[in-house]
Amino acid sequence: MSRVLRLPTRLYQQFDADLSLAVPAEAYGGWKSGEIDVSLEHTALVVMHAWDCGQPHQYPGWRRAVEYYGRAERILRDIFPPLLSSVRRSPLPLFHVVGGGRDYYSHLPGFQRARQLAGSSPVHAQVQPDPVYANLRTLRQNQVCPGHHNQPDITAGFQKLDFAPAARPVGDEGIAEDAAQLAALCRAHDINHLIYAGFAINWCLLMSPGGMVDMARHGVICSVLEDAVTAVENRETAREEREKQQALWRVSVEFGFVLSSRDLVARLPEKTAGTLAP
Repeated sequence: MSRVLRLPTRLYQQFDADLSLAVPAEAYGGWKSGEIDVSLEHTALVVMHAWDCGQPHQYPGWRRAVEYYGRAERILRDIFPPLLSSVRRSPLPLFHVVGGGRDYYSHLPGFQRARQLAGSSPVHAQVQPDPVYANLRTLRQNQVCPGHHNQPDITAGFQKLDFAPAARPVGDEGIAEDAAQLAALCRAHDINHLIYAGFAINWCLLMSPGGMVDMARHGVICSVLEDAVTAVENRETAREEREKQQALWRVSVEFGFVLSSRDLVARLPEKTAGTLAP
């Protein structure tokens, strides 16, 4: 039996539908409070896509298309410093998932270690485009997201992409750019439960390489620190952050558990003498 940490959690009770109701799902139990055991030997924190995206005046078009940066910056300022320092003092490994199409990480020992552990990552064969396909792509870029006039700033911003200062890896903390590398780190550290922080919960943390969809296929339980994430919102949801709430529901029902960084920081023990650093 591994050493365990008892943590409060939010659980969504997705049963029992009442077929006698006009809307059967309204009988579901909904959000409940509970507690779970977190193994100190088989759990890791993973920080995903915590980027330094420059200042608003540098890439205004990027901010016009991606409205959550202000919320992400507050999380990086207020939540990440105590969270990451506490995890680094604890037995939990700390992993980082990178991306964005710019190499700002391959020189770091944590990435070189992950690449060596994983070997060759799978290459996804691409479909063959045609003129209609190209037109559809252009239509989406111009009329859905991000808007043609915003694209130059976004392209320029991604060319300067880097770790946010508050989320920069320390030492040889594992760095993965895809699921194969993150799974290799999990196997090397005997990890079966990942707790995610970063941006954005309903986009990258779910669907990007190394996100929850990928890692669930490897059998990993994927949980989230709800105060260490934000979501991509739209005009109808942004005021109340309803897309974040929908994503937390999805995590609870499909992938793992909804936790709080404050609870984790308050209860994490420090490494004991002789404990190997992650």
